[in-house]
Amino acid sequence: MKRYAIIIALMLALLTTAACAAEGGVIESSEDIDKRISIVSTIFAPYDFAREIAGDRADIAMLLPPGSESHSFEPTPRDITTIQNCDVFIYVGGESDAWVDDVLDSMDTSNIRIITLMDCVTAVEEEIVEGMEEEGEEEAEESSEPEYDEHVWTSPRNAKLIVQKISDALCDADATNAAEYRQNTADYLAELDELDAGFQAVVDGAVRRTIVFGDRFPFRYFADAYNLDYFAAFPGCSTETEPSAATVKFLIDKINDEDIPVVFHIELSNERMANVISESTGAKALLLHAVHNITKQDFENGLGYIDLMTQNVERLKEALH
Repeated sequence: MKRYAIIIALMLALLTTAACAAEGGVIESSEDIDKRISIVSTIFAPYDFAREIAGDRADIAMLLPPGSESHSFEPTPRDITTIQNCDVFIYVGGESDAWVDDVLDSMDTSNIRIITLMDCVTAVEEEIVEGMEEEGEEEAEESSEPEYDEHVWTSPRNAKLIVQKISDALCDADATNAAEYRQNTADYLAELDELDAGFQAVVDGAVRRTIVFGDRFPFRYFADAYNLDYFAAFPGCSTETEPSAATVKFLIDKINDEDIPVVFHIELSNERMANVISESTGAKALLLHAVHNITKQDFENGLGYIDLMTQNVERLKEALH
């Protein structure tokens, strides 16, 4: 944290409020006749929620580049200027974006509506289930406080709570277009209800309730929402990437013993572990998308949370039916 504070202080000393315009910025010009509001999100899911609510009435930026790993992200001077000049700023609030606190502490945020995703829902602690590897001893000693699962948006029911918070902030920031924001929000909440019903239908008709991940597991809120059991190599926020032989064997045995037809991996994963388990068991290796970030191609194609989670409905069906 001290390292981030020093870096941020140096960045701010070099920046002026006009820097975003001078550089071209991440956000397009806000000097339109309509005085469009600017929204900045650190990651993809809330970025997509914001564009569904705002439509073409706002300039919306995502700091995490498509295709990038969020846990290793560090802000650039342009990112800090973008935050400083925005009307609404959305971030997760967990350890993976701890740098945000230093950024916000270093600037005047009186005119910025700030939304912390983990404050929109009831956060739960990371869970270590049978067979799962914990962080190494060094990491465990450094963190004496409980570590909360950050992936709150993976449950469509949580997504509805987050969407409403974003909508309220946009209406407050731009009262002129509030009626349009509220209508877009109502339409999008209906889509999330339909998505939720799709997942629930899959679970209600399932012959099993266990899913296996040959990867990190960022679906704790999703599993809780639909009363699913799960086994995985690591918890969702783990920095570990290579499992022990014992963990791989445990997951292989679990799939074989319970005749589980699918082993999942998450987006932007190297997929090695899932493929090894697939080859050893005959289970199909499939992507279950956590919508933390997306590939450059998916971003350019305009895919969003609903698109990716709708794909998840069909993949969950393969795993449970």
